[in-house]
Amino acid sequence: MTSRSSATTARPSSEGRAVARTQTLLPGKDGIGTVRRTTLPGGLRIVTETLPSVRSATFGIWAHVGSRDETPALNGATHYLEHLLFKGTRKRSALDISAAVDAVGGEMNAFTAKEYTCYYARVLDTDLPLAIDVVCDMLTDSLILEEDIDVERGAILEEIAMTEDDPGDVVHDLFARTMFGDTPLGRPVLGTVETVTALDRARIARFYKKHYDPTHLVVAAAGNVDHATVVRQVRRAFEKAGALTRTDAVPVAPRGGRRTIRTAGRVEVLGRKTEQAHLVLGMPGLARTDERRWALGVLNTALGGGMSSRLFQEVREKRGLAYSVYSYTSGFADCGLFGVYAGCRPGQIHDVLKICRDELDKVAADGLTDEEITRAIGQLSGSTVLGLEDTGALMNRIGKSELCWGDQMSVDDMLARIAAVTPDDVREVARDVLEQRPSLSVIGPLKDKQADRLHRAVS
Repeated sequence: MTSRSSATTARPSSEGRAVARTQTLLPGKDGIGTVRRTTLPGGLRIVTETLPSVRSATFGIWAHVGSRDETPALNGATHYLEHLLFKGTRKRSALDISAAVDAVGGEMNAFTAKEYTCYYARVLDTDLPLAIDVVCDMLTDSLILEEDIDVERGAILEEIAMTEDDPGDVVHDLFARTMFGDTPLGRPVLGTVETVTALDRARIARFYKKHYDPTHLVVAAAGNVDHATVVRQVRRAFEKAGALTRTDAVPVAPRGGRRTIRTAGRVEVLGRKTEQAHLVLGMPGLARTDERRWALGVLNTALGGGMSSRLFQEVREKRGLAYSVYSYTSGFADCGLFGVYAGCRPGQIHDVLKICRDELDKVAADGLTDEEITRAIGQLSGSTVLGLEDTGALMNRIGKSELCWGDQMSVDDMLARIAAVTPDDVREVARDVLEQRPSLSVIGPLKDKQADRLHRAVS
């Protein structure tokens, strides 16, 4: 990623504290859309994007920890901890946390992914100081009490059960396991009933202390915000909790590549008494830092990214074999996935699989037409901009960019990268990705003969 950084400025504190370093990463236009970063002496990074024309602000804290940082015994600990940070601090009870944001009409939530965790609150701009105080308090001073762990264990087990009841979700976890095996990327973010049941306070508390150090955190705020004010309020909150005592600390670098082992040609079938069969057919994709990701994005959009895409037209529009069919990409620090999902009646699964396989083979061999590429570039460009029309999306963009790339890219630069994709770029990435031997994951009420036939379909 690229940024346009101004010279670093370091301003001495009037209170005698160690100085912070501030940079303008993206200058914006007339102050609108300006992105700035301040790095505090304790290693905490704060990035903001200023939009004076809106009346809302979204404040979030990103943690450099996800489910791929867990050992097998700790599977689910990151997500478990996400729940626990809402359960109370020395300053606020769980009810106090939720009531504070509810009282101003705001919304607060969190999510855990394979490589990061995010906690955020969206409020009116006048209530931003409250959001900063509440979220910072949660992240720096969580109690993690034994009784809260026991209560929340039940809630998480219910969440796992709820997910298990939706085969359309489970098949994606199954596909990750099919591709990555028993590795951190192959295990479910939620953990399993066995691992969640076995987690205790001591292990969760150690996990919290290790991964929620300020050097592992990125604070992000977007909307009608003033950068200097946000920095001052965040610094005050972290210093009050005693979280910025290491004045020589430096932020952790973006996650590096560890080259996860990926498996080709595997088939996993999970028998379930469902009305539909759910399948994911896919292969290794690209890491999120791979420059070919722009061409892969165009390829993905044309193949299965909308109603005019090849897969939608061939599977649903022309034959009515599925209601939902799409393709997707997932990029991690060192690897990625490309997948095709479809849900259909069990008796139609072989026809659907054959069509999907045929379309992938055609594009791998012949590429896309110029018309498809032009349409995909327009669709991808439009969806990129429209997806950044609220402060929550902007906060996600700058926070994730800082954590995962250590840099920022303007929307204009992103659109330029997409527009610069050529038919040759798409043909090259199609060959590199789609010519690999695929793997397949299926959930449904399939008989043994059907399962054997599925194994042969990807051989």
